Amino acid sequence: MTDVTSSKSARRPHHWRRDLIELAALFTAVVVADTIAKTIAKGPDGPYLLVFSAIALVATAAFHTWWARRHSHASHAPPAGHTGGHPDVTSPSGAASASGAPDAAAQDEGKPEVPVETALWRMRTTVADTPGSLAALCTVLARLGVDILTLQTHPLADGTVDEFLLRAPADLSAQALARETAAAGGRDTWTERADAHDLVDTPTRVLGLATRTALDAAELPLALRQLLGRCTLHSVPAVSLTGRPTGEHAPVEGVLEETVMRLRDPHGGTLVVERPYLPFTPTEFARARALVELDARLGPRVPRSRDVLTLPEGNEITVRRADQRDLAAARAMHDRCSARTLSLRYHGPVGDADRYLDHLLSPRFGRTLAVQTASGRLVALGHLLWDGDETEVALLVEDDWQRRGIGSELLGRLVAMAEEAGCASVYAVTQSSNTGMVAAMRALQLPLDYQIEEGTLVITARLASAPRPAARPQQEQRPGGVRRAER
Repeated sequence: MTDVTSSKSARRPHHWRRDLIELAALFTAVVVADTIAKTIAKGPDGPYLLVFSAIALVATAAFHTWWARRHSHASHAPPAGHTGGHPDVTSPSGAASASGAPDAAAQDEGKPEVPVETALWRMRTTVADTPGSLAALCTVLARLGVDILTLQTHPLADGTVDEFLLRAPADLSAQALARETAAAGGRDTWTERADAHDLVDTPTRVLGLATRTALDAAELPLALRQLLGRCTLHSVPAVSLTGRPTGEHAPVEGVLEETVMRLRDPHGGTLVVERPYLPFTPTEFARARALVELDARLGPRVPRSRDVLTLPEGNEITVRRADQRDLAAARAMHDRCSARTLSLRYHGPVGDADRYLDHLLSPRFGRTLAVQTASGRLVALGHLLWDGDETEVALLVEDDWQRRGIGSELLGRLVAMAEEAGCASVYAVTQSSNTGMVAAMRALQLPLDYQIEEGTLVITARLASAPRPAARPQQEQRPGGVRRAER
């Protein structure tokens, strides 16, 4: 039931009997007034008495009108703390009006509004699961001038975790916000700055992540990261590269241990998600498990897009996504590569190279791009690997197809994928003698960091400060001389 009733619904029903009674009363009053006036007029001071009576009547009517208006305003005044909104939330302006001070809106009427600089915050706190606990917290936020944009609740056994997206004054610090929240009954409060991407409501964001996961199996690790915030995700296979069991095998329903959750990987092994700075809630665990179950039901899948490129000598190559179904073709390419090429790529014994292929082609560990000729033979592989919080890029080009710009083409596409995934940087591990990889990283024209240790070179490219490159038109010359074909 609302507190506001329209004038139409508040109007009382019209009755003809009331009109008849009012008309009879009017006639009676006229007769009585005429009789009194005639009686007074016949006296010696009749005219003066009539004038004095008229003045008294006007004064009485004026006093009655003033008294009725004052009584009406007093009876409709809002109660203390009432703001016209939710009854459990009191705004600072409402508190001022209740204390007898003039309304701020009336005081500022006619003055231009000065925009207040604000900042977005994400805040999570635990409150008691009792009536009024959330209202007390909202009252404190309102007093601080904080606007609640979104609210999620995560029920627990001993309380409720409330996650807010707040728009607060820019001069309000995280320490002050946490201190006031604790005074209102919140505990285990965590705050961090938010941005415009957090303005999307939770159901829309979860549905978007589910859609991305359904279209591409390699999106699951990224979807889990975006769903759970800043976290570290490791995919631990059930069997190591040497063929030994790793001992990691989560139950079907998964395991939740405060800051760590373990989920059964549909491809075998376990997905381990860690967030040391903030414990997971059962609600977050259920959402993550639902995404993993969706991935398991859909099975292996990669986008089927293919780009046909033309090399300087006129040969056409196709760049496409690859997965474990390309394992046989990748092993055949290994057999055609020289020992030096495999050594530069895998930094170890050449005989162990084939063991890494199944791991590298798995969408659980990242994304893979393959280059094949017009006859369908695989001649190059590029990998974008999710390494915990970091992202690695790696390239392998068959000897007969090197120095044609294929490596630079693959590297540019992998870096674009990393930017799209929101990665802050990518790194490549190679040998200091691998001049081809060093030249390809420099051709990205991104800020680079170099670290050399015992002949191993780690090159890190920072992506956060680099603007996203615009789409290139067809037939534009690409790094290394690769030209996009007209199709």
